[in-house]
Amino acid sequence: MRVLVTGGSGRLGRSVVDALAAAGVEVVSVDTAPQQRDDEVVTLPADLTDAGECYSTVARFRPDAIVHLAAIPAPGLASDVRTFTTNTTMAFNVCQSAADLGVGHVIVASSPTVMGYGNPAGWQPSYLPLDEAHPVAPWNAYTMSKVATEDVVRGFALRGEGTYHVFRPCFVVAPEEWRGAPSQGGRTLRERLENRKAAAVSLFNYVDARDAAEFVRLLLVKRDEVPNGETFFVSADDALAEKPLSELLPEYTPVSAETAGVLKGTASAFDTSRARRLLGWQPRYDWRSELV
Repeated sequence: MRVLVTGGSGRLGRSVVDALAAAGVEVVSVDTAPQQRDDEVVTLPADLTDAGECYSTVARFRPDAIVHLAAIPAPGLASDVRTFTTNTTMAFNVCQSAADLGVGHVIVASSPTVMGYGNPAGWQPSYLPLDEAHPVAPWNAYTMSKVATEDVVRGFALRGEGTYHVFRPCFVVAPEEWRGAPSQGGRTLRERLENRKAAAVSLFNYVDARDAAEFVRLLLVKRDEVPNGETFFVSADDALAEKPLSELLPEYTPVSAETAGVLKGTASAFDTSRARRLLGWQPRYDWRSELV
């Protein structure tokens, strides 16, 4: 099997590439600034917002599957216009070139931020924990781009030519970040754990990059057993917090005590039962055992 991973040099991409290569998959890592590797993984610089370059890349390698991770990964890193157009254009180009060139399977990364938390105007979930059936409520260019990306993927899935799936990885923690390397946003994981106000904006969510990579590997293996166009949350079992979310969410977010009260003990605000049921996936890493 040959798999093309876009954004293969990113915080999640590196772990996905490593996991697939370790499983014997022939991997091609595509990134605007590809990381040089010492193994047999092929790396290629490419700008996938350019339709011709995207088609050329897919046609050159003729992969059996594409894992599309490349994106502007958070709000505020670029202008709103650039964020929205970059993310949506890349997603469409990847799916269209895959469809036209006979790629059998496409997995696309979205984001749990599509739920709408962090909205300065206020946000109240319909229920907790959040699952894939919960309504989305995008409020900035980044979350709008991810909702649009999900719609693109589902649209291609409806064609019935190949399989297309979406996953929403929570705040991705690369292995080196447990040992003190800065995480997304510049803080260390220790600082994120201690700064409850900052962590509360994302509902204290996280997932180890290796667990997210294992999810991707399982979805590639079991793609024909999963309904086409399916969406998955990918989260750690617990929250990145030293106190229960039933206490923290009402204190630091607009979430009511009644709504948060269903979260018992160290439970996450995100429900990953769909990934467990359909793929047999379960997270292995948690902050209590990994944080140095």
